[in-house]
Amino acid sequence: MTKCFDMTFNFDFREIVTSGMILFAVIDIIGSIPIIIGLRNKVGHIQSEKASIVATLIMISFLFIGEEILNLIGIDVNSFAVAGAFILFFLAIEMILGISLYKDDEPESASIVPIAFPLIAGAGTMTSLLSLRAEFHVENIIIAIFINIIFVYIVLKSSKRIEYILGSNGINVIRKVFGVILLAIAVKLFAANINQLF
Repeated sequence: MTKCFDMTFNFDFREIVTSGMILFAVIDIIGSIPIIIGLRNKVGHIQSEKASIVATLIMISFLFIGEEILNLIGIDVNSFAVAGAFILFFLAIEMILGISLYKDDEPESASIVPIAFPLIAGAGTMTSLLSLRAEFHVENIIIAIFINIIFVYIVLKSSKRIEYILGSNGINVIRKVFGVILLAIAVKLFAANINQLF
């Protein structure tokens, strides 16, 4: 009996959950609700579907092409993962302490570019994707991306209702909880990759 296909998929529920939680914390769509509300009030409409699709394409493309870009400039994935651990660490500190170490300019409109790129698939997300790839299987990360994008789409569609239900205190509590989780993940990511550099 011969095998027609020799394609192995390494689906792992734990990897999907961990990747999903990291991306959820980094994207921080709940914490971005006030910005989304402000944009909606300013321009009247947010293109939720287009923003979600474009953000998905950006993240998946970077997941595959990002490593090639690193190889082109002579940086290995483990080095990038350690750098990513530092980024995640500072993002976690921002979320836990409620401070702003670095802040981009607020987008001026609710078109695809400001929502999909700076807000959803920003620098922190890109760094996290390559850091995750150093530790997890790609198929699990892709599933985690889709799960997060579905959640992002729901939030974009019902941001006013979510803000009303959670209130500012509820949003702050969620940010702090995921900040602590992200901090622990940053430490683990650093410990798992630092030994590969020496």
